[in-house]
Amino acid sequence: MRPVLSTLAFCAVTLQAQLTINGPMPGHTDLLEATIWMQCLGPCTAYMEFWSIDRPDSVLRTEELIGDSNKAFAMDHVMQPVVPGTTYGYRPIVNGTRIDVGQALTFTTQPIWKFRNDPPAFSMALGSCAYINEPEYDRPGRPYGNGYGIFNAIADKKPDLMLWLGDNVYLREPDWGSRTGYLHRYTHTRSTPELQRLLRSTSHYAAWDDHDFGPNDGDGSFVNSALAREVFDLFWPNPTNGVPGVGGVTTTFSHLDVDFFLLDDRTFRTRSDLKTSPTAMLGAAQIDWLIKALKYSDAAFKLIAVGGQVLNDGAVFENYSTYPDEQKELLRRIEMEGIKNVVFLTGDRHFSQLSTLVFMDGRKVHDLTVSPFTSGVYSPTEINSLMVDGTLVVEQNFGTLTFTGAKNARTMKIQIFNTKGEQLWEKAIEQEK
Repeated sequence: MRPVLSTLAFCAVTLQAQLTINGPMPGHTDLLEATIWMQCLGPCTAYMEFWSIDRPDSVLRTEELIGDSNKAFAMDHVMQPVVPGTTYGYRPIVNGTRIDVGQALTFTTQPIWKFRNDPPAFSMALGSCAYINEPEYDRPGRPYGNGYGIFNAIADKKPDLMLWLGDNVYLREPDWGSRTGYLHRYTHTRSTPELQRLLRSTSHYAAWDDHDFGPNDGDGSFVNSALAREVFDLFWPNPTNGVPGVGGVTTTFSHLDVDFFLLDDRTFRTRSDLKTSPTAMLGAAQIDWLIKALKYSDAAFKLIAVGGQVLNDGAVFENYSTYPDEQKELLRRIEMEGIKNVVFLTGDRHFSQLSTLVFMDGRKVHDLTVSPFTSGVYSPTEINSLMVDGTLVVEQNFGTLTFTGAKNARTMKIQIFNTKGEQLWEKAIEQEK
């Protein structure tokens, strides 16, 4: 049983207790600013020292922050001033002591490339469904989580960023009824020893699904939905928590010539079998914002992260096809607006596959599902008529996307790997002109 720290029941193994922190973990990294998340395992004050790796004698520091028990002693350190296209080293200072985490800590600001050069190549990792066992709160029987070494296999790929596609933690029955429970579950997952190297190795972004939110298949009627959003924001330093005209955890950001749209599939959700009012998964306001943002985007690829599958036409579980009216409306508007190079990135299903829909004019929309990291595996029984042959994976896995090529002629290479980092399949998607 893991040691319990403080009244919030913080969990950490001996190594983490010695380090006194979880992380640090880079979050959103832009051109003139970066955010580094870190969590103390008890009361603390903390700040970051940072420097350009070309000028190790020029050390800057962030504002000193005071850990708050009501926020699980989690904090976001804003790294500024920084300049574009530069790699910085950094180190945490906790309670006046420099912390050595056993690996080099760096972050790299995005370069200025528009009107100057072709966009640089970059890669990202992605996946979903990370269950970390805690026997005293798990269901009896065989542990549901295993294979935590997958996180080191992801780190070995050295992605420039990582996108978590939901079920990034698994809230249990004791958790979702209280703030203490939420903070315990998020802290327990974030304390996983095998996760630390990956957390520290790249910039992380996250969308959510039901198990980050509350009860299984939870929807907007859940009484603690506001608490769920607040705690998600404490542990994931996304660029924003909501977008204009839309609440929830929806956000967007750009990395070089790729735009990312991280949607909220819980806050606006109703039951799909509701009889006395319209049903929704994303809601009209979020869809309207998304269409306008996609139309505005001039990105080579427009990547839309959603907790559940969007294109799979098997109307089972929480697939978008169980909300046929809203699903058809979203796809109709993408088609009518002439929006190109849309790729949905999805999780939830405990298997991986690529689905492709072809519009009447030949444009394609893709849905890449990547699941699971460490939770149990499920073999689909429904027929997905849009699945690309040879892309179904029914084992724990993760994916990478690599973007290469000249401006307006970019290629997105998809690779899916097993828990050891061995490739299972590869596909290339060319930018549509």
